[in-house]
Amino acid sequence: MSIADNLAHLHQQITEACRRANRETNEVALMAVSKIHPVEMILEAYAAGQRLFGENRVQEFQEKSPHVKDLTDANFHLIGPLQSNKTAKAAELFDAIDAVDSLKIAQRLNTAAAVLGKKLPVLIEVKLSHEESKHGLAPDELAALLAAIDELESIEAVGLMTVPPWSEDAETARPYFRELRRLRDESAARFPRVTQLSMGMSNDFPVAIEEGSTCVRVGTALFGRRILKAEAQ
Repeated sequence: MSIADNLAHLHQQITEACRRANRETNEVALMAVSKIHPVEMILEAYAAGQRLFGENRVQEFQEKSPHVKDLTDANFHLIGPLQSNKTAKAAELFDAIDAVDSLKIAQRLNTAAAVLGKKLPVLIEVKLSHEESKHGLAPDELAALLAAIDELESIEAVGLMTVPPWSEDAETARPYFRELRRLRDESAARFPRVTQLSMGMSNDFPVAIEEGSTCVRVGTALFGRRILKAEAQ
């Protein structure tokens, strides 16, 4: 199937999940996770109507950016962990940063965004699993980070994101999605701009939508399985 066919199928699945949850389809954004995929696939998805993209690495997107700079209505978010020495370039390249997990990163992004004269939306990544490979801050640190970011002028916390443990059974992710929604609701009572919930990927996004996700991050179901350089050799 083509990317356009996959995109149409994904929108159908999103519509069905929204119907089950008594939600409007326009409440859920589809982010195309284009990390490791070539620029040609981004352009093909754009031609099929996709406008929101997620990249994992600053350096990788820096190489792609000259080829997508004319896609004026496309938005590119950094969804992977951000090293402090990459914050200035990330603030320059991306429309939003979806994986802030420390005050240090937030402060450096704020400084970089101020230099650029932009207000940078960010999501706070919360670690809800016990997997060492997962990034994010502990739930009990969330309120303090949101309070600190609220004092910064050039970045704005607009929501939360999380990555649950992977499983072939999407239902195993439901408790993690439900907990992130609870944290979002709790946070929004004090910080009203914290409205977004970025959760759900190719294997579990319908469940995430049922639990309140406002943005699902889909790569494999749209672009196909990524072939790493090591595998191709």
